Amino acid sequence: MREKRPAPDAPRTGDEAHRPAPPNQPWRAEGVPDGGRRWRPGRNTYLFWTLLILVFAVSYVLLHFTGREERATIPYTAFTEQVAAGNVEKVSTQGFQIQGRLKSARTTPGEKDDTYESFETLRPAFADDAVYAQMVKQGVVVEAEPDDGRGLAANLLLSLLPVLLFAALWIGIMVWLQRRMGGGGGLMGFGRSPKPVEPDAKRATFADVAGIDEVEAELTEVVDFLSDPGKYRRMGARIPGGVLLTGAPGTGKTLLARAVAGEADVPFYSAAASEFVEMVVGVGAARVRELFTEARRTAPSIVFIDEIDTIGRARGGGSGLGGHDEREQTLNQILTEMDGFTGSEGVVVIAATNRPDVLDPALLRPGRFDRSVAVSPPDLRGRVAILRVHTRDVPLAPAADLTAIAKTTPGMTGAELANLVNEAALLAVKHDRTAVGMPEFRAALERVQLGARRALVMPYEERRRTSYHESGHGLLGMLQPGADPVRKITIVPHGRALGVTLSTPEDDRYAYDERYLRGRIIGALGGMAAEELVFGVVTTGSESDLEQVTRIARGMAGRWGMSPAVGPLSVLPADGDAAVGGHTAPGTLDAVDLEARRIVEECYAEALGTLRANRARLDALAAELLEHETLDEEAAYAAAGIAPTTE
Repeated sequence: MREKRPAPDAPRTGDEAHRPAPPNQPWRAEGVPDGGRRWRPGRNTYLFWTLLILVFAVSYVLLHFTGREERATIPYTAFTEQVAAGNVEKVSTQGFQIQGRLKSARTTPGEKDDTYESFETLRPAFADDAVYAQMVKQGVVVEAEPDDGRGLAANLLLSLLPVLLFAALWIGIMVWLQRRMGGGGGLMGFGRSPKPVEPDAKRATFADVAGIDEVEAELTEVVDFLSDPGKYRRMGARIPGGVLLTGAPGTGKTLLARAVAGEADVPFYSAAASEFVEMVVGVGAARVRELFTEARRTAPSIVFIDEIDTIGRARGGGSGLGGHDEREQTLNQILTEMDGFTGSEGVVVIAATNRPDVLDPALLRPGRFDRSVAVSPPDLRGRVAILRVHTRDVPLAPAADLTAIAKTTPGMTGAELANLVNEAALLAVKHDRTAVGMPEFRAALERVQLGARRALVMPYEERRRTSYHESGHGLLGMLQPGADPVRKITIVPHGRALGVTLSTPEDDRYAYDERYLRGRIIGALGGMAAEELVFGVVTTGSESDLEQVTRIARGMAGRWGMSPAVGPLSVLPADGDAAVGGHTAPGTLDAVDLEARRIVEECYAEALGTLRANRARLDALAAELLEHETLDEEAAYAAAGIAPTTE
């Protein structure tokens, strides 16, 4: 398999990670004065829980202490003696339990200095006496239920307590659910305060952004306005209310927005658009309102919305039910909030997307997102600067050459370069090195570009066929005029591939002509042509090669006007799916397929002819590769007997 060089529009990124959101808050914040408003329950929340605790306390006091008499526990025999003496005023019974009061106090049994009037005792089950008859004869008041000592208020509270507890539980559950769905709003105004905001120890600045100087220049006006808005107001100038950052995923859009906030030293609120949308209609709009209210409170400030195409897609069509309606309400709320801005509010909205073509036109009109800034992949100088940023805290060996590393990583994004540095540092730790050198960077680059090595033991015939397959890729890459130089050939399994041929250009490319693209197709078909030439068979090892070939050929015929039969038309969308367009005639699509087939067949015939004419070089390169398993650029060109050339 010939490793595909990254496309010219490959994504770029920086360190976009920042502090995660606290629970139940759909946005994150940094730089808010005094660390932001900590989440504190609102005054109504304090009042609610204080009253609830007071209810429990009063209930406990009433149930256990109010109106209760202290009763002495006496033996049953002492009770019968007092009955016989006529000293019992009244009694109440429940089962075998007897409670009562004496007419005059008596000494507590077993105590010399203690007396009692109220008493309680238990009647033994075997007792067979005439105590009741004696009490009736003496006029003692006998009740069938015990006197529990509770008054009217206590009894009323006891009967209402279950209802109160149920109501408190229900209100608590509703408050929790409202906060979960509404991003901080509580039932009946409970808990409307924002969630906790932890200040960052170190805020991002333009010093942390590298490789995209032209984008920094576009955002300098925003920084200057947030730092000193007075001079713009005096001139009658209005800063853009919104800035839309466009670019493939990972191009450093979030880092740029944070750097703008850090340079201006203003609060920064960031949220992913998907976090606003819920199944319950209206929740997203409520979250948007709360976010912008908080941003206005701490103005001047920046609101950053990532992946805004999630909720900012063009409206119209589809059903108006469920999540679709919720998405539109959320978008309408964003439009309303941005339209309501005035120059004095000092709130700048920065949004990011990799699909600006699907955004609603209302978002892009002047007054909302006035300015659109494209964040592109870095060039060679930018990659060197990005590597310097990410190696600031990494000890480098004296021989480590960041420029040489940048030359071998065309099309890599800032995030990929950061990952490359991290992988190299991990390898240095693994091998007990004190610094990261070129061997670690090369090994890390191989791991990133080719995948991890697999401990796969292949039979000799399989290894021999793989060596010819990769030699076919490599040899055609060396012989094709204008092709990218071959950097490495290996038959060591990496990832899903049994072998890999890596080719990268000397310089960055931004446009591709027909000759170069045909050369890419010929080189990708080299493995399949070599297998057919040497072994007379075609194996499944060419699957990824054919996918790459089909994509390039269809693009040449259907997107880039490189087919005379189709003409200068673009009938396929960027992803190559003809069904997406919906406005292309079936005959035109058939013509695209026929032209793609013609281009591939011509390139395959040329690949087969070139390898047949250079069979000796193919055999020599395959033999060397079979022996050493991996050949770098110098060894590969030497084995093929070809002098390396530069474009």
